[in-house]
Amino acid sequence: MANGLTSPLVFFGIPLLAALLVGLLAFGVGRAERELGSPLRLAVQRAALSGFLGVSWASLTLLLAQSGLLTRFEARPPPLLLLLTFSLLVAVGLGQSRFGDRLQRGLPLWVLVGFQAFRVPLELVLHRAASDGTMPVEMSFSGYNFDILSGASALLLGAGLGFRRFGPRAALVWNIGALLLLCNIVGIAVAATPIFHAFGAEHVNVWITHAPYVLLPTILVTAALFGHVLVFRKLAALRRINASGTDSAGRRRPDRA
Repeated sequence: MANGLTSPLVFFGIPLLAALLVGLLAFGVGRAERELGSPLRLAVQRAALSGFLGVSWASLTLLLAQSGLLTRFEARPPPLLLLLTFSLLVAVGLGQSRFGDRLQRGLPLWVLVGFQAFRVPLELVLHRAASDGTMPVEMSFSGYNFDILSGASALLLGAGLGFRRFGPRAALVWNIGALLLLCNIVGIAVAATPIFHAFGAEHVNVWITHAPYVLLPTILVTAALFGHVLVFRKLAALRRINASGTDSAGRRRPDRA
């Protein structure tokens, strides 16, 4: 990895985006709690706790990267793959938990979809990383990574949902497609590691084993997957609402009361 050639956009862009997502998580938790009727003090406490846990997780992964443990690809299983697997499982587990349920109940669909727009600036940072030689080009949109389409379409669809130009069916189609694009880049990133070196010795993905770039899989990719799980849960909840005539908090809707 060419640390000396890495531009400030890449070096600072990854942690800044990670910090933004942790902040958005805390804000979203607070907003959802208020929408669900929690007192202001409790909403602030839960928002602060969410932010603290996000920062703690990010700090832990940065320490792991700084220790050099993640560069031990000769170990079986490789520590990096263990960390990636754990991060993805955490994303799915949180999305399926009571925590995820309260978020999807308290936040509108357009917010959950529009959140994924962070993938546009992320892909621009990754493109620069590939141009610097810090990251294999295959992981950028100059290669096989088309995830920028997920971010751009999330921005448009989120606005359309907010103004009622699109409905849940459009959100479902988008969520499946964007999730597949996320799976695509995760697969490319793993294939490019020294474990598989699928793109040759000159295109090896080792940069995410270093700080601050480890935040790419442990915060940014994890957040994207978590967001997709929440959208699926929200869409399922909306189907139940349409059938029962209650809102997301279980109250009777005025038009059906």
